[in-house]
Amino acid sequence: MPISLEKNQTISLEKTAGTSLSNVTMGLGWDVAKPKGFLGKLLGGGESIDLDASALIFDSNGQLLDNVWFRQLQSKDGSVVHTGDNRTGAGEGDDEQIRVNLSRLARAVQTVVFTVNSFSGQDFSKVENAYCRLINDAGGAEIARFNLSSGGSHTGQVMARVYRDAGGWNMQALGLPSSGRTFQDMLPDIRRLL
Repeated sequence: MPISLEKNQTISLEKTAGTSLSNVTMGLGWDVAKPKGFLGKLLGGGESIDLDASALIFDSNGQLLDNVWFRQLQSKDGSVVHTGDNRTGAGEGDDEQIRVNLSRLARAVQTVVFTVNSFSGQDFSKVENAYCRLINDAGGAEIARFNLSSGGSHTGQVMARVYRDAGGWNMQALGLPSSGRTFQDMLPDIRRLL
């Protein structure tokens, strides 16, 4: 049974999954908000929104070691892989996924931060049903889910981080609003969380 995380809540991935984890997938899903009220329906909407998921790989000193996003679909060592860019949010289920082989991450890796940003520039008031979820690839069970649909004038969000400690891997739901069309624009906000 997946855990529905609240902002800043942390879970131990291995205790939650009930097994040793080696491969996980972070899924991101969203829909374009439907127009509200008579005028909204009359004027329409239905524009597509290009949200982009990214994974940023940091060491214990907060140094960015690598990044995976729509312009670089795989980390240098192949341990983190983006499955491809969805430019509309159309369809059921995850719109973008990033797979992480935790056992292949270099020992120097302390944290993997997952972000989402609106490359097309619309803010999150135009997005609904947004979420991120972590899946155990061995069997496909959902471990945890975090609701990202908070609305607002921000164009990015630091979704969650997976980090290593003496007890293994943990996930912390973050949900920090940020601004930027790419993860590079959001780095000052991200670094404050490390």
